[in-house]
Amino acid sequence: MNKELITQLPRVEQLFDHYAERFGKQQTAYRNHVYRLVNLVMAQRPVNDEELGKLQVAAFFHDAGIWLAGTFDYLQPSARLAEHYLQKEGLEDWSQDVRTMIMNHHKVSRFSRNHLDLTEVFRRADWVDVSLGLLRFGIPMARIRLIKRGFPNAGFHPLLLKLSGQQLLSQPWRPLPMLKR
Repeated sequence: MNKELITQLPRVEQLFDHYAERFGKQQTAYRNHVYRLVNLVMAQRPVNDEELGKLQVAAFFHDAGIWLAGTFDYLQPSARLAEHYLQKEGLEDWSQDVRTMIMNHHKVSRFSRNHLDLTEVFRRADWVDVSLGLLRFGIPMARIRLIKRGFPNAGFHPLLLKLSGQQLLSQPWRPLPMLKR
């Protein structure tokens, strides 16, 4: 486990610079969520340079379809945006791993029995953040607090509640379309 917080992710920063207008006032909230997610992955296991690259792309795009595709049913659009980015960057060989992380990050049950599988670690990290640390998957609460202090909520969770409410009102038969078993 990396003791220091990861505070600079060049690929993530490049992507936020590119899409700044699309995120508008909500960019800080989402940016902090992305950084919390990466740090929560690193709290579970070390990653090599290639995995960190894939992790940056998956973390940036995993919920980005909310803003970049304008939908709360955002898994497929987010994965497509990531694949397009990877193709543009000449990193097509990362596509399957990044797509798998994005498509399974809201899976309620385990993705893999291998608790060190990057997609499984990514899925757990997102659940830790979305649950405000109620779910911890073995990550010490002190570490979660440190990550949350380094990257404050900035309105991310109230935004999720608002979007969930809007989804419920517009499509009550599909209140949380991104959840998977």
